[in-house]
Amino acid sequence: MASELQAEAGRDFAPSGEGASIAVARFLAWGSVATLFAFLLNNYLDFWRDWPGAFDVFEGSRDPFAWMQAALYALGLVLAVLLVRRTSGRPLRTDAASIYAITAFIVRASFWAVLLIGIADTVVSFLRVENMLPDLVGDKVAIDLGRSYFRGVWVHFPMAVLALVIASFNRGLGFHWLALLVVVAELLIVISRFIFSYEQAFMADLVRFWYAALFLFASAYTLLEEGHVRVDVLYAAFTERTKGIANAIGCILLGMTLCWVVIVFGMGSKSAVINAPLLAFEVTQTGFGSYVKYWMAGFLGIFAITMLLQFSGYFLESIADYRGEPGKRQLETDPAQMAHEH
Repeated sequence: MASELQAEAGRDFAPSGEGASIAVARFLAWGSVATLFAFLLNNYLDFWRDWPGAFDVFEGSRDPFAWMQAALYALGLVLAVLLVRRTSGRPLRTDAASIYAITAFIVRASFWAVLLIGIADTVVSFLRVENMLPDLVGDKVAIDLGRSYFRGVWVHFPMAVLALVIASFNRGLGFHWLALLVVVAELLIVISRFIFSYEQAFMADLVRFWYAALFLFASAYTLLEEGHVRVDVLYAAFTERTKGIANAIGCILLGMTLCWVVIVFGMGSKSAVINAPLLAFEVTQTGFGSYVKYWMAGFLGIFAITMLLQFSGYFLESIADYRGEPGKRQLETDPAQMAHEH
C-alpha cells in the first residue's frame, strides 16, 4: 500500500514539462552506480585475472576479452536506461532509498568482515608468537600461516565470505559495537602492558585496523544523516528549494567527482595506492604483527565506493527537495531539532 501511495505521489510530481529533466537526473544517478560496478568488476579482471582491459579496445585490440570488458560498461549504462524508462513513475525518494540500501549492505558486510578478520587474525598471530601453532596445525601449516598470501586466502577470505552471508540476514550497521570493540581492544593493551607486562605488535595492529574501519565505513552513514561538517554561512537561510538545488550541485561537482578521482587513481593500475597493497597482501614490517595491513588499503576503496553511492542517492533526494516532493526523510539526529531542544 505504501509503495502504491509513493508511486502515485511520484506521478503527481512528474509534469510533462519536467519529465525529461527528471529522467536525466535519474539516469545520472543510476548510470554512475552501474559504471561503478562495471569498473570494479573490470578492475578485478584486469589485475587479478590479467585480462587485457577495456581501454585496449580504443587502441585497436581484437582480443575478445577486451571487448567483453568494454561491453560491461555499455551493459551497465543500457541497464540504467532501461531502469529509468521502466520505472518512469517512481518517486525520486524511492530511487534514493534503493541506492541507500545498496550502500547499507556494503557497509554492513564490511563491518562484519573487519570484525571477523580482526578476531581471526589476532588469534592466529597470538598462537604464532607463542609458538603454539605447530602443535595445533602441524609444522607446515604453521610456517604457511606466517606467509601473508596463505593467511589471506585461507583465513581472511573465508571470514569475508561469512561476513557477506551474515550481512544478508542482519540489518544492523554495528558502528556502536565497532566503537566499543576499539575501546575494549585498547583497554586490553593497557591491562596486559601495565599489569601483566605483556604486549605484542598484533594488539596495536588490531586497534588501528578497527579504528580505520570505523572512521571510513561510517562516513557514508554520516552523510546520510547530514552529520558531516558543513560551512554554514548562507545555507541556513536558504529555502527548501534552494537547499535542494545547492545540495544537488554539490553532490555532482564536489562529492561524486571527488569519489571518482579516489577510485580511478587509487585503482587505476597495479601500482596504484589501493591495488598495490591488495595484490601483494602487504603486511607491516614487524614479523609477528597482524597480517591485515592490505585490508586497510582496501578501506579507502570502500570509503570512496560507499560515498559515491550515497552522493548518487543524495543527489536524487536533493532534486526531490527542490521539486517539493512529499515524503522527505526525517533524520535520526536533526540539527534543527537539536538546536530547538537546547
